[in-house]
Amino acid sequence: MSGLVIRGLTLELGDRKNRKRILRGINLDIPAGSITGLAGESGSGKTMTGLAVIGLQPAGSTVGGTIEFTGRRGSVDNLLSISPRAMNALRGRDISMIFQDPTASLHPMLTIGRQLTDHLRHHLKVGGSEARERAISLLERVKVPDPPAALRKYPHQFSGGQLQRIAIAIALACEPSVLIADEPTTALDVTVQAGILRLLRELCDSLDLAVLLVTHDLGVMSALADTITVMRNGEVVETGSRYQVIREPVSEYTKSLIDALPNAHRGASSTETELN
Repeated sequence: MSGLVIRGLTLELGDRKNRKRILRGINLDIPAGSITGLAGESGSGKTMTGLAVIGLQPAGSTVGGTIEFTGRRGSVDNLLSISPRAMNALRGRDISMIFQDPTASLHPMLTIGRQLTDHLRHHLKVGGSEARERAISLLERVKVPDPPAALRKYPHQFSGGQLQRIAIAIALACEPSVLIADEPTTALDVTVQAGILRLLRELCDSLDLAVLLVTHDLGVMSALADTITVMRNGEVVETGSRYQVIREPVSEYTKSLIDALPNAHRGASSTETELN
């Protein structure tokens, strides 16, 4: 079964005299066909965990532990021990990431078509016409209106919600086995947010993706994740099914996060209402 198994993941920053441990023995299971939520306040280490998986941790950092990857195109015993060249071949093809701000991850001077087709041609070695057909199909899948016209446009000509859908299309272009979504609905209004989250659920189910959803919002988790892991100060404080963590939390820290939700007595948010 494809997915990721993370064991004892550590990450340290700084020079030899001033080392700071950012991640402290993280254990995560991210199986295919499910959404694994990684929650916690800002600075808890959520995004750093996702970056470590795809080898984009800060320069000079030291990473330890194991990240076992099993995908449709093969498997790797430990992503942390492979060469930069091997990681470049996996990143964007077998393991993709949706970044928090699509306006920062998309090139403002290149058309959407160029950014989608270049990605396809680089990883899949397809010709221009086939890449364009695939790009149109991807935009249709993520429900971007008029895909042929969208390919000719630039990022500034789209709304925030449409840009996030385009970023998802690029992440899915090479049919990855694992998708990491880092705060994919930040700064979107609740209706658009619900649409993006619903799309992620549909894609996970239809493509049998292993999805790691990184967010500080437990309300989003209550609407979408199958299992939830809560982090604090670089450590895992609680892991369980969505029901267990939201309805019957064990950690006092998790309880405080739930109490901070707008509808804490229900363990839900307006996002969950929109999705249901």
